[in-house]
Amino acid sequence: MKKDIRFLLVGVGGQGTILASNVLVELGISLGYDAKKAEVHGMSQRGGSVVSHVRWGKQVFSPIIPDGEADILIAFEKLEAVRFVRGLRPGGMALVNDHEIAPITVSSGNGKYPDDETIRAALAAVSDDVHWVEGIAIAESLGNAKAANVVLLGALSRLLEMEAAPWLAVIEGRVPPKFLELNRKAFQAGREAVDAPA
Repeated sequence: MKKDIRFLLVGVGGQGTILASNVLVELGISLGYDAKKAEVHGMSQRGGSVVSHVRWGKQVFSPIIPDGEADILIAFEKLEAVRFVRGLRPGGMALVNDHEIAPITVSSGNGKYPDDETIRAALAAVSDDVHWVEGIAIAESLGNAKAANVVLLGALSRLLEMEAAPWLAVIEGRVPPKFLELNRKAFQAGREAVDAPA
């Protein structure tokens, strides 16, 4: 068994952040870890932030990850990646869905969405291990943008150098039968969207 792994998942309501965290907990247990999670919903039904803490370890007493201690940041929206990059340990891995959802402050005209250069610089200040995936575009090409969360899980599985089968077994147990094939394809597309570590 590898050392403890601390995952911080962030996104916007409706992006499937909670499903992804549920998959990670169930996967961790299936791999022999003690696995726990905690969630914070910030008006998630209205497009607010959703944050999930997931921990795998030999024994996990609390799922909450202090700022600066997450090993892996998984961001389903790129501004959320910047908002919560403080949670990532220096040199930790960040996996970011290259997708923009304007928050209320921006859509109401009271704020400005940062440009990509600003976003990338904010992440680079914490780690150079940052991976970008066109999750929405890939999912849309398969017929359903809502599968973007599974695209990201596929990418994560490749970055962690893990076999696909245990992940797919968990995903297939959590999605309705009519969406099984879509999710299998989304997961595989995510694996193909990133380079395996050297």
